[in-house]
Amino acid sequence: MAYWLFKQEPSTYNYQQLEKDGRTVWDGVANNLALKHLRAVKKGDRALFYHTGDEKQAVGVMEAVSDAYLKDGVPVVDVRPAGRLARPVTLEQIKADPAFADWELVRISRLSVMPVPEKLWDRIMKMGK
Repeated sequence: MAYWLFKQEPSTYNYQQLEKDGRTVWDGVANNLALKHLRAVKKGDRALFYHTGDEKQAVGVMEAVSDAYLKDGVPVVDVRPAGRLARPVTLEQIKADPAFADWELVRISRLSVMPVPEKLWDRIMKMGK
């Protein structure tokens, strides 16, 4: 299983809406590097749902319920909610922790899909309890 972070502007689509929908197609990714990452997602992988904009925080976990596939020639993946974080983990908290210094979320702020190394995933899960 691999770990990912997927970003979304909460005014466009948020974790509460995903919980209500029960499942969605993750699409709308345009950046080439983000698309490369999205193509690598496999069924069973986990992803942080990260609210961008004014919030800038990880709020929940999703599970990929499909491998990435092409829809209208662009990679997408089906996801379902897998649990809200008890406490959102903010970008400010992440940036304050030296363990995250080399992670894409800190270095490439506009990237909308990125891998999360297992050690960092575990750390975020602890921070979100």
